[in-house]
Amino acid sequence: MKVLNLYAGIGGNRKLWKDVEVTAVEIDPKIAEIYQDFFPNDNVIIDDAHKYLLKNYEEYDFIWSSPPCPTHSRMRNILNRYERYKKVYPDMTLYEEILFLKHFFKGKYCVENVISYYDPLIKPQISNNHYFWCNFVIGNIPKDQRMIEKDDIETIKKQEIRNRFNLSNLNLSNKFRNKILNNCVKPEVGLHILEMAFNKPQLKLTDISIGN
Repeated sequence: MKVLNLYAGIGGNRKLWKDVEVTAVEIDPKIAEIYQDFFPNDNVIIDDAHKYLLKNYEEYDFIWSSPPCPTHSRMRNILNRYERYKKVYPDMTLYEEILFLKHFFKGKYCVENVISYYDPLIKPQISNNHYFWCNFVIGNIPKDQRMIEKDDIETIKKQEIRNRFNLSNLNLSNKFRNKILNNCVKPEVGLHILEMAFNKPQLKLTDISIGN
């Protein structure tokens, strides 16, 4: 099975996937290098994931996309209330990808993002303070608790255990290590989504109440 992993980061969602051929797209060369070290058999491409999707989507059976979330987050809305913070538009590439995949992609897909400060423009499935736009039912997702408050070494060690990544041998600042770990989707969540897409009987979206 061919999988496209967009905005791949260091590969939190991909960590527990087995027997898949993965192409990972990450725009930051330093982060892409870390991903490649963890997953040497994956095809890692340093590129704009949004543009890559448009050009290459037909080559894959499953597409996972985790577009940048800061402009959609509830924290962004809090910052917008203070004059010292620059107001920003929500990055609408998120919805461009959801609409594109929904109407043109023939395989299974999952677009993941944080719960937004506004009512979502397209109704998602909701679990663990995250939105998931998928063309299959995701079911009950394993609990995903992020620890974003601190970048002290003890918190980072807990994050590494949680995400099943050891970054201690890399020359990274605590702030950067904490950032890339917090951007990880918990591996159990990534595995659950993939299994629901292909390995379990699928319910029709109309058979359940999504988001409850």
